[in-house]
Amino acid sequence: MRTEKAIFAAGCFWGVQDYFDQIPGVINTVVGYTGGHTKNPSYEEVCTHTTGHAEATEVEFDPRKVSFETLVKQFFRMHDPTQLNRQGPDIGDSYRSAIFYFDEGQKQAAEAIKKSVQSNFKKPIVTETSKATEFYAAEDYHQKYVQKTGRGACHIPFTPIK
Repeated sequence: MRTEKAIFAAGCFWGVQDYFDQIPGVINTVVGYTGGHTKNPSYEEVCTHTTGHAEATEVEFDPRKVSFETLVKQFFRMHDPTQLNRQGPDIGDSYRSAIFYFDEGQKQAAEAIKKSVQSNFKKPIVTETSKATEFYAAEDYHQKYVQKTGRGACHIPFTPIK
């Protein structure tokens, strides 16, 4: 089976991971840190807002079952992309809204969808679209946190459309 990857940052990664895990065609998700300059950052370092990293979710998916475009549309449904460097009660650049693309096709799709959904929001979308760089998996206790604990969905209030 051929799979593809996408990386999304939409605030606290616990709820983001749980949301993507519910979408048919998503094979695996890993939460971690990306988009910054510190190598192998820890959660504590990312929380200082000096690493440049965002809390993000790497999504591995089967493109025959779910498209990158569908994942991007779900991304824009799960959080408020008009909030700069925050989601819900979490504040700082590590909670920014971002799509990290792997190729030109993903970049173009992300930008086109961002433009098309702007009319759904009263304020401008501030979601960053950046080339994917090194992704560092978060500590084990962060992985599948909502599934393990039954809590921690943060600002993610609803279930994805299937």
